[in-house]
Amino acid sequence: MSESFLERALHLMPFWSLALAVFSGTAIASWVGWWLRQRQTRAGEAEAEDTNQENYVVSAVMGLLALLIGFTFSLAIDRLDTRRERVLMEANAIETTYLRSQLLDEPHRTRISGLLVQYTDLSIALANTEPGPRQRALLERNQALITDLWAETVAAFPSVKPFDFSSSYLESMNGLIELNAARQQARRARVPAEIFLALFLYQLIAAGVIGYVLVGRGSRRAGALLLLLFGISLVLVIDVDDPYGGGIATSQEPLLRLKASLETWPPAKFERFDDASSEEGGQRDTRPATSPLVRSTHPQ
Repeated sequence: MSESFLERALHLMPFWSLALAVFSGTAIASWVGWWLRQRQTRAGEAEAEDTNQENYVVSAVMGLLALLIGFTFSLAIDRLDTRRERVLMEANAIETTYLRSQLLDEPHRTRISGLLVQYTDLSIALANTEPGPRQRALLERNQALITDLWAETVAAFPSVKPFDFSSSYLESMNGLIELNAARQQARRARVPAEIFLALFLYQLIAAGVIGYVLVGRGSRRAGALLLLLFGISLVLVIDVDDPYGGGIATSQEPLLRLKASLETWPPAKFERFDDASSEEGGQRDTRPATSPLVRSTHPQ
């Protein structure tokens, strides 16, 4: 699904430039409101204003702004939690599929194990790559790996089809492929850019109202502090919603730990007990040689 111009502009702008736009826009709007009040006061049109009514207006404007920012923050947090959950689920799916692949015959075992290692590295790279040409290249490579994994599964299936293990292995591979699509969608599922635009415009209006209504020096300082807090809140929501940049990023720790584990789990490591039992007993494994789940690594 193609993004609108507003979404592309929001997603591609550096985080610092978004923060600068929020704070500078708020300051300018507040100054414009103050300037209009000063101009009206000089013209003698502001003496009849009811201070209490103005305070009600400020309370209503700021209360609605707080409600809108809180609602948007809830949406952004839900998407952040979903991305974190997808990372853990994908790491578990890769690990399960990798371990079950060790029960396959050669050369399928080594091929699928190698593809899963590559897939893990690619998943980590995709999580840290912002939209652009490099991300598109990684997505193409990701799709090619998914195709290779399924093609190798199709090639290995006849050897395990007679056994109950075949259904559980297919389930793990299918789950891995489904999570691949789910995690990509979780990275694309962001708060609509139109909501952030509406929040930004509303904050500018609120800043103008505060600049116009609050006339005393102490009141203006309190208003400036309040606008600063709302600006920080809006910037925080934008940061939480960004799956690639900013200060609050989706942790890839489960995948990083899995990568470290896979480096210590080469396929040959899972044969060490077969080797030991063969050396101690002086005989080969007596299980039926026709079973596709039996592997012999010893010379005849």
